Amino acid sequence: MPTDQPRTAIVTGGARGIGAATARRLAADGHAVAVLDLLAEQAAETAEAITTGGGRAIGVGVDVTDADAVTAAVARVTDELGAPTILVNNAGILRDNLLFKMTEDDWDDVLRVHLRGAFLVTRAVQKHMVDAGWGRVVNLSSTSALGNRGQANYSAAKAGMQGFTKTLAIELGKFGVTANAIAPGVIATDMIAATAERIGMTPEEFHAAAAKDVPVGRVGQPEDIAAAAAFFCSEEASFVSGQVLYVAGGPKA
Repeated sequence: MPTDQPRTAIVTGGARGIGAATARRLAADGHAVAVLDLLAEQAAETAEAITTGGGRAIGVGVDVTDADAVTAAVARVTDELGAPTILVNNAGILRDNLLFKMTEDDWDDVLRVHLRGAFLVTRAVQKHMVDAGWGRVVNLSSTSALGNRGQANYSAAKAGMQGFTKTLAIELGKFGVTANAIAPGVIATDMIAATAERIGMTPEEFHAAAAKDVPVGRVGQPEDIAAAAAFFCSEEASFVSGQVLYVAGGPKA
């Protein structure tokens, strides 16, 4: 059975929620982790918690839609932790609204963060993976990629993440790099809490309502997604590429 060796990982949107849980899990697996997020202070706090627990981590404040900022962030990670060969593209935002109420900015901002962000960070990191002859890219999609009322922008972005993933798998496979996507269902995060508040529900009420449609009878936790990411980032997943794993408590696609 292959033994995973320590690598340097980048997790975007890593300050909280799914990103923070994934950063913690990769650190627990022995990897050095760069926590990238627009929320620089929270990114630093997440990284500090990892280092306090005995891991290696840094927090980096960065706007993933800014090409120069991404280049600088990846250079800093390389200098401080080593060349990154694991990348989890998790950064994302919500701007939900029905189509006739959705503004151009609502549309553009969501696609820019998810798709442009993933493109820029992956482009900056892939050279290190190719040079190493080994790499893992994990992109966060969503069950919303299958369509979801009030999320034309988010659904389009998350479906785009799946096409991006499959193309990366085709282009980078010969260099020892795999690319896979995770499509979470409803996960108990601050983002979901904000959604609940917007529609006049408490997070607990929202979770209870959502759980009724989940075969396993609960909403997901960030650690559920982190566990899937950890597998895709492992040595044992070297023959798994271009796949979309729905982590949603039941069949989705």
